[in-house]
Amino acid sequence: MKKILMTGAAGVVGTFLRNEFRGRYHLRLSDMTAIDDCGPDEEFVEADLSNLEATQNAVAGVEGIIHLGGNSVEGDWGTILNANIIGAYNLFEAARIDGVKRIVFASSNHAVGFYKRDTTIDHTAAIRPDTRYGLSKAFGESLASLYADKYGAEVMNIRIGNVAEKPIDVRRLSIWISPRDIAQLVSIGLEYFDIKYEIVYGMSDNKRAWWDNSNALRLGYAPQDRSEDYAAEVLAEHSADTGDAVADAHQGGDFVTAESIIHPAKMDEH
Repeated sequence: MKKILMTGAAGVVGTFLRNEFRGRYHLRLSDMTAIDDCGPDEEFVEADLSNLEATQNAVAGVEGIIHLGGNSVEGDWGTILNANIIGAYNLFEAARIDGVKRIVFASSNHAVGFYKRDTTIDHTAAIRPDTRYGLSKAFGESLASLYADKYGAEVMNIRIGNVAEKPIDVRRLSIWISPRDIAQLVSIGLEYFDIKYEIVYGMSDNKRAWWDNSNALRLGYAPQDRSEDYAAEVLAEHSADTGDAVADAHQGGDFVTAESIIHPAKMDEH
């Protein structure tokens, strides 16, 4: 049983993966929030990834890494810088120091969120981040490329859509991925024999998808779930028009119009 470090293990995706991987991997769970329900094949280590020494302690002795850690939504620059950029750098550097080659990096659809919804993109699409959060994920993908080329890291970048039991609105019909499908993709990232540097999309078999996920299929991904199975229920309850025309036109949704700074012209209003 491989010993795998999972950062950000207390989050939503980490919780799903813990359930899916029970009995398959020995998971070293890392987070700044304590996890007190570890199973027989789990251990917990608290680590602030903005601290290199703490990150090295979390990485030591593992055979692979699932990097989920960081701020998962838009935030102010200081938060994104420390949690997502410095944290990612420390994770890759600690892996290099300890000789851990295989890394699954949880990127995001928000690294390419400024593409229009009438455009289909694949893994070769240029980055178009929709937020500082999306920018941090684009940085992580570039960081992974550097460590793959220069230090021999073996990295799968998963541009995750939305991980949930089922899609809950119209946008998510295009980007949803089920827990067992994200677990399958992560397992491919950990185990596929010939990964150097790959980008795939974290989505199930979605009829309304904006992404060409042929690169994931090439690596053996065979999604088991379909968002279309929930389409009638979602469309009966939700409109595709959210009232934000800019958000509705872009793949990143309301992240495109989300803001973390105050425009100088509006400062007097606050």
